[in-house]
Amino acid sequence: MDDKNRTTLLQCFLHWEQTQPDAIQFTEPRPDGTVVDYTWRQVGDEARRMATYLRSLDLPAKSNLVILGRNSAHWIIADLAIWMAGHVSVPLYTTMGADTARYVFDHCSARLLFIGKLDGKHDGWNEIRTVLPEGVPIVSLPMAPELPERAQAWSAIVEANAPLQDVYAATPEELATIIYTSGSTGLPKGVMHSFGAMHAYAEGAGDFTHLTTADRLLSYLPLAHAAERAFVESNSIHGGCRVYFSDSLETFPRDLQRAQPTLFISMPRLWTKFHSAINARLPPEQQAMLGEQSEVGAALRKQVLTMLGLHDVRIAFTGSAPLPAQIVDWYRTLGLELLDVYGMTEDFCYSHYSRPGQVRLGYCGQALPGVERRIADDGEILIRAPTRMMGYYKQPLLTAQSVTEDGFFHTGDRGEVDELGRLKITGRVKELFKTSKGKYVAPAPIENRFTHPKIEAVCVTGPSYPQPFALVMLTADARKDLDDAQARAKLRDDMEALLDKVNESLEDHEKLNHIVIVDDMWSMDNGFLTPTLKIRRTQIEARYLEKATHWAELGQKVVFETA
Repeated sequence: MDDKNRTTLLQCFLHWEQTQPDAIQFTEPRPDGTVVDYTWRQVGDEARRMATYLRSLDLPAKSNLVILGRNSAHWIIADLAIWMAGHVSVPLYTTMGADTARYVFDHCSARLLFIGKLDGKHDGWNEIRTVLPEGVPIVSLPMAPELPERAQAWSAIVEANAPLQDVYAATPEELATIIYTSGSTGLPKGVMHSFGAMHAYAEGAGDFTHLTTADRLLSYLPLAHAAERAFVESNSIHGGCRVYFSDSLETFPRDLQRAQPTLFISMPRLWTKFHSAINARLPPEQQAMLGEQSEVGAALRKQVLTMLGLHDVRIAFTGSAPLPAQIVDWYRTLGLELLDVYGMTEDFCYSHYSRPGQVRLGYCGQALPGVERRIADDGEILIRAPTRMMGYYKQPLLTAQSVTEDGFFHTGDRGEVDELGRLKITGRVKELFKTSKGKYVAPAPIENRFTHPKIEAVCVTGPSYPQPFALVMLTADARKDLDDAQARAKLRDDMEALLDKVNESLEDHEKLNHIVIVDDMWSMDNGFLTPTLKIRRTQIEARYLEKATHWAELGQKVVFETA
């Protein structure tokens, strides 16, 4: 099939299944230490056999079939099988609690559950398992946990069914998937995306990255979310390249070395951890040599990238929050320019990318081809893209409210644009809070000023208080300073200096009264971070604001939650 005639990811898969059947599509490490490869032929065979089984169930056309599990080869194979059988895939993020899971199972009217890699330690399985819908068939993928008796093993189903030949021929306009947003507040919304939107992303992103079959991707961010679904699943199926999986956080360095990706995307927290890990291993004299324009400097830079497993990366992306300037410069010194990107579930992450050689710190680049952007009178960013969602599932009123009459989506983000058309995110429209003096404060721009190697996350808050204040979560390494009196005093001094520096750049009503060093490590597991590692402001404020009066009365610039 000619490139121009492929308008869905499923058509792209069928093309590669036919033209490079023996090329490896997936490389997957298992918990027992073994590594399994799957060719395009093998993936197609298993997906077709599962599709035959799904057809045999005589489910209504376009039934919603759930995929629940951490990233694995069979996660994507299940997705392909669902499409081949003419149904809609509904991936669920694995860190949800029981109430959210119950809501989503009911809201999407799940007709079948594919349950994969879960353990109850790194995910919410122990809660989710208590609310699995009764009477709904369950298929257990490889590496699945213990499941109810009605569950059937993927391997048994594949062995018992012949490969489906008349694969469903979806049109670009048809619904392909419903992605439930994790959200920072409220119940998740089901974002509906068509086959055409997913293909449009892959086509546009592929043109930007010049993706080829020789490229390698590492899958480790949650596949249930739009970013990984777009960057890894959609790009690889469209471009015919190889995907490596990471087994766990503990094996991540080894998995990264195995993959040696050519394209790599990560969040600021991981880029920061890479930076810290290398600096902890290199003595100061070698760190100083990294920037030298000499054979020794060049060899050391290559060695550092090789240590990280990033020596073959030709394009590296970052997103979700700004990185400190010194870390961006450090990677640039190594020869790795981090390209900031901006996108949402509702536009399938196809919105703004930084261009090589035009990166501006704090900005996320220009609009991608086909994307139109404008800034509303209140500063909100409005986007019209070829990848825009079909709407929110079962929420027509919310869908109508989210789009302007001429088709621009209300992102809810506030922003500004520079002379080169690069977009800067300046906060959320609804995140503004009012102090007791009647002044509004936008927290995100202030949080972005807290660039310090000992800080991992910040939440600026203080509604109805005279002045705002900042809740600060330290990095794991910095938390060790809390147990040593001398190190703790030095930490206090550093934080006081940082507070003074931040306040110098703020208007009077924005100036922070104090910093609170919190005890908790914010994570997805305890609900303080979204699966894309953004802070959940509502949950954080619910946890800490009751202590705000006491902290303010202490009259200290830096407050330790545990004194």
